Parts: sequence; structure tokens; C-alpha cells
Amino acid sequence: MSHPFYKRILKEYRSLQKATLPGIELVSNNEELSEFEFEMVVLNNHQLYKEPVKLIVKLTDEYPVAPPKVKFLQEVGAYDIPMHPHVYSNGHICLNLLGNDWTPACSIESILLSLQSMLESNTKQERPPDDARYVRYAPAYASASGFVYHDDSV
Repeated sequence: MSHPFYKRILKEYRSLQKATLPGIELVSNNEELSEFEFEMVVLNNHQLYKEPVKLIVKLTDEYPVAPPKVKFLQEVGAYDIPMHPHVYSNGHICLNLLGNDWTPACSIESILLSLQSMLESNTKQERPPDDARYVRYAPAYASASGFVYHDDSV
């Protein structure tokens, strides 16, 4: 891989392989270590999320200076997009860590833990109010959406 931060990515990958992040498992990655899929279980016997969810993390050439592209995946009969006021029905995630709050000190692991915590603290089984409109015109990944992060209550 010719990524300028390949050593960092390799270190993160090795850590993720060995990681004992409760409820989070690396299920696949590509050979270039630029794309990873994870299965996540929301802990503490959560009433809204009884089934595991799947997400993809794609590293850009700017990683770790810029955040990776992250979204939840749907696979018929296996995984559904979780219901959450900050998760759109196409899997896009409105999370400030994936935008304005990202710093190179953040990592794939910090994203996974933040998403797990976000789901774990949720009590509302609903989509964002603009879900239908957003999904209709959404880019491939939420990072190109220019979200305005304003609701930390959910």
C-alpha cells in the first residue's frame, strides 16, 4: 500500500484484530487495508437493538488527517440499519466525530466506540426528521453532506 500513513493504518489494523472491544468484531477487510467491515452488538441488553448491526469504514488518502467514510450496512435477512435520530435509512450517520470534531488523534476504534455508545444511549426508535428528503438526494457517503451538528441530546 502506498498510503502516506500506512504504518499507522497497519498498527490500527493489528490492534483491531486483537481488540477485545466488547460487542465489536472486525469481520472483513480488503488487502490494501483501506476498507473494513465490523459487526456491532449494542450492549447492556438494549431494548431497541436486539440484533447486531454491520458497518463499513473506508479510509481515504487523507486519513488520519481527515476522518474515514463510515456508514451502516443493510443485508437482507442478516443486518438492518439501526433506528436512531442520527442514522438515516441509507446508513449515513450524523456524528460530529465523523466531521468537525475529527482530529488525527482519533482512530477507527474511537469511531466504533462512539457509535456503540451513541446507539446504547438512544431511547427513541425514529429516523431523523428529514430522512426521506435526505436519502433521496444524498451523496454516496455522509462526509460530503455538510451536516450541521447541533443535537447532542440523543
